[in-house]
Amino acid sequence: MKRKALLITAALLLVIRIPAGNQDAWSAGLAKLQSMMSILEARYYRDIDQEQLAFGSVRGMLETLDPHSYFLDPEDFSRMREDYTGKFFGLGIQIQKQDDRLVVVGVVESGPAWRLGVLTGDIIATIDGESTKPISSFEAMQKLRGEKGTPVTVSIVRDGLDKPFDLTVIREEIPLLSVPYAFLLEDGVAYAYVRNFAETTADELREHLARLSRQGMRSLILDLRFNGGGPLSQSVEVADLFLPKDVLVVTMRGRNREYNRDFPTSLDDQYETVPLIVLVNRSTASASEIVAGAIMDHDRGLVVGEDSWGKGLVQSVLPVAPNMAIALTTAKYYTPSGRSIQRDYSLLDNYYLAKVAPEADREVRYTDKGRKVLGQGGITPDYEVKETMKPLTGRLLLGGAFFTYARKLVRHQTGLTDRFVFPADLKAGGAAPASGRVVVDKTFVVDAAVLNDFRAYVRGLKIEFDEAAFAEAEPEIRHELEREIFGVLWGAEAGMKAYRRTDPAVRKALEVMPEAVRFVSGGKGG
Repeated sequence: MKRKALLITAALLLVIRIPAGNQDAWSAGLAKLQSMMSILEARYYRDIDQEQLAFGSVRGMLETLDPHSYFLDPEDFSRMREDYTGKFFGLGIQIQKQDDRLVVVGVVESGPAWRLGVLTGDIIATIDGESTKPISSFEAMQKLRGEKGTPVTVSIVRDGLDKPFDLTVIREEIPLLSVPYAFLLEDGVAYAYVRNFAETTADELREHLARLSRQGMRSLILDLRFNGGGPLSQSVEVADLFLPKDVLVVTMRGRNREYNRDFPTSLDDQYETVPLIVLVNRSTASASEIVAGAIMDHDRGLVVGEDSWGKGLVQSVLPVAPNMAIALTTAKYYTPSGRSIQRDYSLLDNYYLAKVAPEADREVRYTDKGRKVLGQGGITPDYEVKETMKPLTGRLLLGGAFFTYARKLVRHQTGLTDRFVFPADLKAGGAAPASGRVVVDKTFVVDAAVLNDFRAYVRGLKIEFDEAAFAEAEPEIRHELEREIFGVLWGAEAGMKAYRRTDPAVRKALEVMPEAVRFVSGGKGG
């Protein structure tokens, strides 16, 4: 970006600060900008990246307004479009950084990488000749994605092969599912995880719910944990699936009246009578809080988990160029009871650490049935379930220990080589399993022998821990191992299903589901 383009970008700041039609102020402002640029170019100790300087000036201005007004440079703008449209152009793999290794943890069936034989567990050593060791998984993702039809060459390290091999993959359109998991848990209770809100979210969820209904769904756990939001329209559509026609989902109010709007439901005869529990946590924000707030305020279901983030500011995306925009806060969201869900951000350290707002500082509102609810601090659940993770579990996750052990166990590459018979062994044919060997099916649980085998494997990785820490984390370790082992044997959804059955928030939801039943059967909840 040359000086002229930089001045145009900088003039964007003046649009906000200088009254329209004040030609003298404009001239004086531009003269000051030109003078400042001349000084920077002449005096700064190294060459200036003018594009980054321009972008930084816009970001700096927006940061003075609130935590959620921000600048979308070309990369950010492209990523936003991918998230909102639910698709991108890439290889069709999920990647994760495990120590300094970039590991493939999922492959999209029928995608370009799948057709070339890329497997979960493969390590991507280089991307277009550049090592992946010093880059983050996000940086790697940016390198792997690109324009449709363009090639990217990756070097693969695979367990059991003597040396790496190269693959050149042509980028294709890959669906980015916002509802990746939906299944029956037990006794007709269904579970659906909404990862984020995109243009396809309501349609995806509707398809899953139709399938689950055919399979015998009688009640639903809707998981909105770690869901940072997305398009407002989709949150209204999702809430509409569970609420009767013509009830309020959310209200927008701002200084500029053109942004003042009410958003009611528009459809009936969907899932209004299915008992419902919504899961939230500290990372549940924005559009997902709108859904949880509407369900709670209309006494349609229960909310379980932790206080949600508390983002109730409305951003309007205003283009400033074909591939750039600013997301500017133009209004506030209010739930049907009239409460603002926006948490105080006057102290940004507290805001970014997601500290819970003191109850004394929060406004009080009431649901349709007169239950007390609080504003100005996100959605406070009906039943609190704290999310915790033992330090050792976190270290083992970051190091990829559960992921790699599960694959070695299934390949008979651990100390338990002769103990188990896995589905692939049975498919391979041959003699019946020898006496004393365990045939692994979907009733499998991690027992003491597997824990001891895993403990030995971890020691072999030179990961230091003491027995007290291992014993303390043992329930979490069992659950993580079951998720990975089921995932290897029967796919990612089977792994997630095994994991959710032991999830404390899910267990609490199952426990209080009879109360949610009373909400839709005419009884009084709470």
